[in-house]
Amino acid sequence: MANHDPQPELTAEQIQELVSIGTDIYSQVQIFAISLLRPWNLYQIGIIIGLFVLAHVLRAVLGPRIRNWMASRENWPKWRMRILAVIHQRLRAIFFVVLIWVVIAFMREYTWNSRSYLLSIVGTLAFAWLIIAFATRLIKSVPLRRTIRYGAWVYVTLYIMGVVDQAEQVLDNIGFRLGDIRFTLLLLIQALVILTLLLALVRFVIRTTTSKITNNEDISPSMQVLLVKAVQIGLYATAFFIGVRALGIDLTGLAVLSGAIGVGLGFGLQKVVSNLVSGVIILLDKSIKPGDVISLGDTFGWINSLGARYVSVVTRDGREYLIPNEDLITGQVVNWSHSNEFVRLDIHFGTSYADNPHEVRKIAVEAAQSVDRVLKSRPTVCHIVGFGDSSVDYILRFWISDPTGGLTNIRGNVFLALWDAFAENGISIPFPQREVKVLKDPVAD
Repeated sequence: MANHDPQPELTAEQIQELVSIGTDIYSQVQIFAISLLRPWNLYQIGIIIGLFVLAHVLRAVLGPRIRNWMASRENWPKWRMRILAVIHQRLRAIFFVVLIWVVIAFMREYTWNSRSYLLSIVGTLAFAWLIIAFATRLIKSVPLRRTIRYGAWVYVTLYIMGVVDQAEQVLDNIGFRLGDIRFTLLLLIQALVILTLLLALVRFVIRTTTSKITNNEDISPSMQVLLVKAVQIGLYATAFFIGVRALGIDLTGLAVLSGAIGVGLGFGLQKVVSNLVSGVIILLDKSIKPGDVISLGDTFGWINSLGARYVSVVTRDGREYLIPNEDLITGQVVNWSHSNEFVRLDIHFGTSYADNPHEVRKIAVEAAQSVDRVLKSRPTVCHIVGFGDSSVDYILRFWISDPTGGLTNIRGNVFLALWDAFAENGISIPFPQREVKVLKDPVAD
C-alpha cells in the first residue's frame, strides 16, 4: 500500500539553498540599513516623516470642511457621493502621495537623482498602495476585499524592492509531499490568489444571473430558486476545478483521500445530506414555494425563502422559523395556497331559541359579506348544526383569497360584524342557564 502521509521536503541541498538565499537577503538588508545611515539618506527619512506629519495635519484641518461640503451636495447622485466618501477616507494617504511627489520633482530638478532615491521608493510604494486601496473598494465582500488588498500590497512591495525572485525561491523550497503531489508555500499562495480571483468572478456572474432569473415572470418561484441553486453549484464547482488544474495538480492523486473523506462525511453528515436532498425534492415537486402560507404543527406563517438546508417561515408576530427541509418532506404540512389561494374559514355561534333561525341565517350571511376581505364571488353559507342546552348552534362558512393577511384577524372582524348585526336586529346570544330546584327535606316533616 502506498504511503500517503505528508513527508518533509527539505533535503540537505534545499536547506543549503535556503541558507544561501537567507544570507543573500540578510546581506542586502544589512547594506540597505548601512546606507540609511548616510547623511543624504537620513535627511530623506526626515523628509518622509515630516511629510507624513504634514499630511496628517492637512487631513485634520481640511477633512471636516470637505465633509461639510459633501453634506451640502444633496442633489448629487449616490454613486458620486460614494466616490467622495471613499476619497474622504483616504485623504491622509492622498495628501502624502501628492506632497512626496512634489518634493521628489523639486529635488530631481535642483539636485542629483540619488539624493531622492529613498523618497522615490517610498513615493512609489505609497502611490501603488493607494491605487490598490481604491481598486479593491469595488469588491463588496469585506473578507475577500481585505484578502486581495493585503496580498496585492505584499506583492507590490516585494516587486518594488526587487526581491520577488528570492521570495519565490524561499516559498518554493518549503513544502511537503502527499502521495504523488508536492505542496509548497508558493503553490498554496498561488492557489489562494487564483481561487480568490475565480470566486470573485463567480460571485459577479451569480449576482447577475440571479437578478435576471428572479426578474423573469415566466419562471415560477420554485423553479427560480432551483435554477439559482444549480447555477451556484455549477459555477463554484467549475471555479474549483479550473483553479486546481491551473496549478498543475492531478486530481487523480487525490482519489484515495477524497474517497476516505467522502465516507466519513457520509456517516457524519447524514442529516445535512438528507436536508439537501429534501430541498431539491421540494424545488422539483413544487409542493411549497416562496409566498405560500403553510401550517406545520403549531407554526403558521408564509414561506420567506427556500434554502439548501432549511425553509424560512415568517409568522404573523414577526418570528422567523428555520424549518429543516426533511421535516417538510416527512411531516404533514398544510399548504393554504398550494393550488390556489382560496381559503374557507368556519366560525361557530349560537342564538336564543326565541329568535327565528331563518332570519338569523340571513342576517349572519349579510354580516359576513359586509367584511372587506370576505369574497363576494364565492357563496357564504350559514347552517344550523344542533340544538344546544341554551342556544341554537350555527356554523358560518365564508371564503378569503389572501391568507397571508392572517386568519385570526378576519375571524375577529366577522365576529364583530355578527355582533353589530345581531344587536341591530334584536337577536340575542344566550349564555348557559341552569335551574336549581330546592327539594323539601322529608325528615324535617
